[in-house]
Amino acid sequence: MESWIIINKLIILIYLVLHYVHGNIHKPWIVFALLLYLCLNISIYIVKQAAAKKSGLLLSIILTILFYYDADSLFILFFPLNLYELVSYYIDKKWIIFTMAFFPVLFIMESVYSLYILVAAFSFTIFTMASIYTSKLRKLENHMDEMRKDIQKLTRSLNENNEYMRQSEYTFKLEERNRLSQTIHDQIGHSMTGALIQMEAAKRLVEKDTDKAKELLQNSINILKEGIEKIRVTLKNIKPPTEQMGMNRIKLLVDEFAAKHDMKTIFRHKGNLEVISPIHWTIIHQNVTEALTNTMKYANATVVSIEIHVLNTFIKVEVKDNGKGSQRIRKGLGITGMEERTASMNGTIIADGTNGFSVTTLLPIQ
Repeated sequence: MESWIIINKLIILIYLVLHYVHGNIHKPWIVFALLLYLCLNISIYIVKQAAAKKSGLLLSIILTILFYYDADSLFILFFPLNLYELVSYYIDKKWIIFTMAFFPVLFIMESVYSLYILVAAFSFTIFTMASIYTSKLRKLENHMDEMRKDIQKLTRSLNENNEYMRQSEYTFKLEERNRLSQTIHDQIGHSMTGALIQMEAAKRLVEKDTDKAKELLQNSINILKEGIEKIRVTLKNIKPPTEQMGMNRIKLLVDEFAAKHDMKTIFRHKGNLEVISPIHWTIIHQNVTEALTNTMKYANATVVSIEIHVLNTFIKVEVKDNGKGSQRIRKGLGITGMEERTASMNGTIIADGTNGFSVTTLLPIQ
């Protein structure tokens, strides 16, 4: 706002200087008045305190009126803009401020009537435009400040959530380790200890009481068999299903990609996922990773979809985007690596760039 007002004052100042030069008016008092007004108004925009600005504007209005009577009548042209600035600190309604600027018409010379009214209207237009622009700019700055605060809160909340997730994961691991330790101690440990005691007793009785020793050894064998079965059951319960591990890895990959890139990501799966072997999941994960990387680098797409479809004899994995595509597909290291991995399982890679770009992995079910 201040820059607009300064420009307006400079326009009026330049007009007066040109008027005096063209009219061959070289009164020292006029030159002094112009320089004094210029210095005073420059100091108004240098100081930061509102009280000092108000005092400077009031003094500028007083000097303008004095110079009007003692130096030249055209100095009254500075009056409207200084009045707008000072009164705007106390009155918000623009029409009242505009009306106040026309009070001097009752007292000034008729020779400057039309020029004063023109300058007052022009200055009011500039002042109003500057006020509206400054108000909008201030609102935008406040909105930006609020957004920055919200972003800081969200970032802090996200960091806290990530820390909470890490702590939860670590706590879960500790609890799982404690549960396994307790299970081994309570079930398997007691069985092994009982078997060891009976084998020690059988060792002592093997020469004295062979039948009793055989009975103790058989009991030890039964206890060990039971312990081994408990170990097998415990490990089986701990180990997650293959399809659950593979699907979770793919979902994690898709979620990370969607979070890092401004691209809508769709993930679908159909069919019996239990027939997908661990080596299949490894190839699927690597191929999907490579396809998503290529989409992010080259496709210029807004949407990408990943679909896993288990059919009767093969597994179909398609990564498709809505990007610019390519009529001529050049196989770089990425697609070549996908073909090599897929070929190791007698599978096939199909790349199509006619409608967006898609990479389809076909793996036979063994």
